[in-house]
Amino acid sequence: MAIKILKDQFLRRDNDSILSVHNEITILKNLNHHGIIHMIDYGDSGQVLKPSGRVIDNLVFILMEFVQGGLLFDLCQTMGAMGEDAGRFFFKQMVESMEYMHSRRVVHRDLKLENILIDEKLNLKIADFGFACYKSIDSLKSYRGTMTYMAPEIKEGKTYKGTQVDLFSMGVILFIIVQGIFPFKEARKEEYFYNLLLTG
Repeated sequence: MAIKILKDQFLRRDNDSILSVHNEITILKNLNHHGIIHMIDYGDSGQVLKPSGRVIDNLVFILMEFVQGGLLFDLCQTMGAMGEDAGRFFFKQMVESMEYMHSRRVVHRDLKLENILIDEKLNLKIADFGFACYKSIDSLKSYRGTMTYMAPEIKEGKTYKGTQVDLFSMGVILFIIVQGIFPFKEARKEEYFYNLLLTG
């Protein structure tokens, strides 16, 4: 098992930080798919014993399945450009997971190589739902995501559809898997990438 511990400083930062934790727990409780990290338990009474002997109490935690393997990011760094066959193999898995999520009215909003786990059999699992939202996903305004994977409409402060920004981030990931590099430092023209997805 893997444990995600939420630092007290994070929870005290603002209401959005607390809401993101509640959202992540609610979302993970309602998702059950082999391509999405499985939450086993959660709570707010966690305890950690430091090597110094100091005990830290009342920690908020999320207990999840442990994926033996690592991050898709690490694989891409090691392998470099993996080509179109690898792109198809991994993208098919991402599409299946995202289709399931979107059918449940959940959008991730921070899809990136660092948030995708990979096991020894090269099965992908989407993780880290801290920026995810559910139910109201068609008219969003919050600035969420990671710059190099982020759809232009988020960066420009426009209202956006959650499913579309997830698709955009998936396209960036596919490009990196196939070519071994980022398509751009910052996404500026969404039409370019949507067309690339449609014609590729």
